[in-house]
Amino acid sequence: MRIIAGECKGRHIKPVPGMSTRPTTDKVRESIYNMIGPFFDGGQALDLYGGSGALGIEALSRGMSKCIFVDRDSKAIETIKWNLEQTKFTGSAEVFRNDSKRALKALNKREMTFTLVLLDPPYHKEQILYDLEKLCTFELLEDKATIVVEHKKEVTLPEAVAELQMTRQETYSGKTTISIYTYEQPAVEKED
Repeated sequence: MRIIAGECKGRHIKPVPGMSTRPTTDKVRESIYNMIGPFFDGGQALDLYGGSGALGIEALSRGMSKCIFVDRDSKAIETIKWNLEQTKFTGSAEVFRNDSKRALKALNKREMTFTLVLLDPPYHKEQILYDLEKLCTFELLEDKATIVVEHKKEVTLPEAVAELQMTRQETYSGKTTISIYTYEQPAVEKED
């Protein structure tokens, strides 16, 4: 695995040992960033199912100011920290061992907001929909934030979830689908 572009282009990072995670291939990662970027002028990212941290580290390499990494697996957390050290992004990252539900609640308490959210959960449609809804309910998104969801081709996601609108969808290698959502901040009603 390697970083595709930006400050750490070509730098090798390691996957999580064992079979507990399935890393996003370099080709799919490159396609994701070609769809949503390819580069950023600051902003804060959330990699909610961090795995090796490759998606979030790619965002940092391409110009995101900060990335919060979350994973519930201790091997994944060790791998993310190692990869951040290798890419010298430790100072631009926070890494938490937690499940996604608790992590979203904790981020809500910290009143954090994100311009980019990366969702690559174990392939369960219910979990994806829960995460998308909570990102809106907890007001964790900046206006026009981008949410990238990686899922099995067989999983059909709705065109809209709360204030999120699907703007693009692509399938790779016949089995992995990337769905891109954009957040539209609800209009605030003016009082008379």
